Amino acid sequence: MFTVAKKEISTYFKSPIAYVLIGLFMLMISVLFYTPFSIGSGDFLPVMDSMGFFLIFLIPILTMRILAEDRKNGTEVLLLTSPTSLTKIVVGKFLAMYFIFFVITLLSLIYPLIMVAYGAAFTVQLAGAYIGFLLLGAAFISVGVFASALTENQIISAIISFVAMLAFWLAGTFAAEIGGNVAKFLNWISLTSRYDVFTRGLLGLPEIAYFVFFTILFIFLTVRVIERRRWVQG
Repeated sequence: MFTVAKKEISTYFKSPIAYVLIGLFMLMISVLFYTPFSIGSGDFLPVMDSMGFFLIFLIPILTMRILAEDRKNGTEVLLLTSPTSLTKIVVGKFLAMYFIFFVITLLSLIYPLIMVAYGAAFTVQLAGAYIGFLLLGAAFISVGVFASALTENQIISAIISFVAMLAFWLAGTFAAEIGGNVAKFLNWISLTSRYDVFTRGLLGLPEIAYFVFFTILFIFLTVRVIERRRWVQG
């Protein structure tokens, strides 16, 4: 599992993909950071809220090749015949993507630290928001890995994961327009409402449990998709 993760991490950092994504993310945060900092509010939480939405665009690019490329290059057969269990391989690839996301998250801490240097406090609320951001990232990455397992085309993989992430993000908005039992279901699956709990500086155990369950579910579905393809191919 960790061998797979190490290999994928090495592959990403030997290509421009990781560096381009890190650069794009830092540029976006710089733009978001300017407004609250320039007006002297000292509050980084609104930036965290926008950072969560930006992941909908970032994560599909990060994960689009993680399994799709193996299928396109014909190396997926090596995964299917490997002595390492398929679950460990998928989890290893997920961990590789999450490591890159974690590095990006660590780099974003430079902005709250700048605020601290100018007299603002690194609050418990901000720490909670970062925990929520890490959980949201895990959930989105699991969706991206799942989408990458569905097709050998990286662009299609990115589109599938983007649409899925956007749907989960906007589910709460749709609920407000629909009402009834459907609205209750949409509110329950909404990632926005659960992430908002963290950006308000709260640590909710139901929200933590939901993000963990969501991530495990999509990793499980990814394994099932690849296993089904193995049985179909004989």
